[in-house]
Amino acid sequence: MGIEREIKLALPADQVDAATQWFTTRTGHPGKPIALDNLYFDTPALTLARSKSALRLRRTPDGWLQTFKTIGHAQSGMHSRHEWEIPVAGPALEIDALLAVCDDAQAATALRDAAPKLIELFRTNFTRTLWPVTRDGAEIEAAVDRGEIVAEVDGITRRAPICEVELELKHGDEAALHALTSELTSSVRGLAPDDISKAERGYRLRERDAGQA
Repeated sequence: MGIEREIKLALPADQVDAATQWFTTRTGHPGKPIALDNLYFDTPALTLARSKSALRLRRTPDGWLQTFKTIGHAQSGMHSRHEWEIPVAGPALEIDALLAVCDDAQAATALRDAAPKLIELFRTNFTRTLWPVTRDGAEIEAAVDRGEIVAEVDGITRRAPICEVELELKHGDEAALHALTSELTSSVRGLAPDDISKAERGYRLRERDAGQA
């Protein structure tokens, strides 16, 4: 189990180039873009969402990963949550393998209860451009994510854009994460703390009133 700590910032579409240039200048290289396709699963009764957890299957250039995480506390863009992630052979969940590493009894119970009825609820497809950043001895992974959330509801395709910055603390003091955020937001206009995860946005997109599709 790991505890993921990251700051998420909503990025205005007209500031993507400015944010990209800022990280490029800050790190000395243009960033590494990778395509990520993500499938989110839950039961029709939203068992996992109600237990404040999320289950994702991700295709990366290096293969498939499955991730189970809690939807933890978020304030002023700072997200902190438990996360269990393991590789899988292909585009199919391996629930028993996740249960074997999940050491949170409440989360594991929710996953075990949900397993027989899991369905795909929505997808997030985006390009993530990555930069490794150091600040005050800390190691931080900076990302600009651009793409969309897609949910099929009653034969109607619903879409919502993704355009955000994520700063994830990999090693070191959390204070460095906040210092880097302050440095970034003072240089790129319009950035705003975002307390809503991609998973939560996907649930909201899928569950909203059909008249808004």
